[in-house]
Amino acid sequence: MKENNLLAELAAYLFAASNAESGRTPSERELAEHFSVSRGQIREALAILEAMRIVERRAKSGIYLTTRQASVEAMALFAKAGVPLDPVQIYETVELRKIHEIKAAELACTRATEENYERLREILRESEERLAKGEDIAKEDREFHLEIVRATKNSVFHRVCSVYYVMGEQRLPIYFQDPDRGRKSHAEHLQIYDALLKRDGNLAQALMSAHLQGVESYWKGLIQGGSQEAGKALEHA
Repeated sequence: MKENNLLAELAAYLFAASNAESGRTPSERELAEHFSVSRGQIREALAILEAMRIVERRAKSGIYLTTRQASVEAMALFAKAGVPLDPVQIYETVELRKIHEIKAAELACTRATEENYERLREILRESEERLAKGEDIAKEDREFHLEIVRATKNSVFHRVCSVYYVMGEQRLPIYFQDPDRGRKSHAEHLQIYDALLKRDGNLAQALMSAHLQGVESYWKGLIQGGSQEAGKALEHA
């Protein structure tokens, strides 16, 4: 089993098999038997999960979940593993994404190259084609936003923001199931692109803020409400 697969599957299994009250998980031996791998492989995987603050190994006691202190990378791993995230964490992630991407829009206005602009144009064309076919633009939405972050020429910034999209990989298609939402988002992308092209940092920030406010309001409404859409979205969170 590949290390990345083991990490994701181990994280999911630890959630499913841990004691609900104490958070204690099966032992290294039990985990090795369950995954048909060596205890050494389990020990290495647990060391990584401990560094991500997912588990804590206590001497002469066992292994315990410590997810309330989990890192952002750990939350992305949860999403990949199909582990449900706390609804409040989802909203807080969207809020943090908004803060970062507003700044990214400003920086992109001064740092974007023709290569970035060409890629943005390509993504916008792909969005138009999918909308014309009645298809969702979840993939194109992610690529549009991350290309703006890439245009900041800050690789660490891009890696941080990419984590948010890994966490939302299952939720974006649900968000864009509504065709009107996709068309509105695309229209706002066109406005943001135009501001970037004009290198108007203030306008780009304002447009990005308004654009992401809609996403933030959507998730806030789901968490506070109890609609059928909310249940479906949070089930895949």
